[in-house]
Amino acid sequence: MEPAVSVILPAYNAATSLATAVDSVRAQSFPDWELVIVDDGSTDATAEIAHAAESGDERIRVERIPHGGVVAAHNAGWKLARGRFIARMDADDEMHPDRLRDQVALLESRPELGCVTALVEFGGDPVRARGYALHVEWLNSLREPQDLARCRFIESPVANPSSMVRREVLRQFGSYREGDWPEDYEFWLRLLDAGVQIGKAPRVLLRWNDPPLRLSRTDERYSDRAFYALKCRYLARWLDRRVAKQRSIWLWGAGRVTRQRFAALANGGVRLAGFIDIDANKIGHTIDGLPVIAPDQVPRPGQGFVIGAVGVRGARELIRAELQRQGFREGEDFLLAA
Repeated sequence: MEPAVSVILPAYNAATSLATAVDSVRAQSFPDWELVIVDDGSTDATAEIAHAAESGDERIRVERIPHGGVVAAHNAGWKLARGRFIARMDADDEMHPDRLRDQVALLESRPELGCVTALVEFGGDPVRARGYALHVEWLNSLREPQDLARCRFIESPVANPSSMVRREVLRQFGSYREGDWPEDYEFWLRLLDAGVQIGKAPRVLLRWNDPPLRLSRTDERYSDRAFYALKCRYLARWLDRRVAKQRSIWLWGAGRVTRQRFAALANGGVRLAGFIDIDANKIGHTIDGLPVIAPDQVPRPGQGFVIGAVGVRGARELIRAELQRQGFREGEDFLLAA
């Protein structure tokens, strides 16, 4: 009999954490699951730990593949999965006992949702990894599908190992794709671009640990350059569909780093009218052939559209407040993208 949920767990050299992750799946209050562990060519004791778990529980299956990375490992698991719902899990994280129960209930009660996520607990040092801790705090502030969709160009709006997706969504839109980008962010941008709604269980259902060798710290596909190139590609698609051609598009942020990060918008056909900045030394001048204006000179809503692109901590909130003061509506007249 096919299980309701297939949990896909890629594992590479995860001997120190895999048993804990597997135990957290076994401890689920929702019993109708299978766990597909994909050993991504590990060179430590990962295979032995995985097979020991498999031998003691018929709901656990292990697949070993040549080392090819997380995309290959996840997709190998997806091909083996039999469940109506596909849950992601990482080998260094831990599920709350009610994770599967709550997420299945949410998907069954809300057929308009294609996927769900959950609140997550930051499992790291909040002082040494303050940026990551603040990212988790931001993620947990996004509660409704419209919040996740609206904020998708700031950061990935989903903690990947907290996600559960309907099988038919993966069949229709595909799973992870190999490329010069962070595979999870590309996946969520692709689904949101297609109009798939992502819901969120309003409880902490995953401990999201922060090991020092996390791929987001060590792999070039998670670099600042790759991240913004991907973001600009999907942002350009959004602007093309949602912003009328007669409206001018302005980038809030005339600094060199901001301009470099968002230069890839031009590859998607976005032609900026100019930059917005608060630096008096820039206002009134031209940069890259475009004018720099002050916030109070922005064309009014309906005529201009603003991309908030300043990545300095706290700038996002200030930009939002100023534009809303001027009558701009987030998602209609402006988007925050940093």
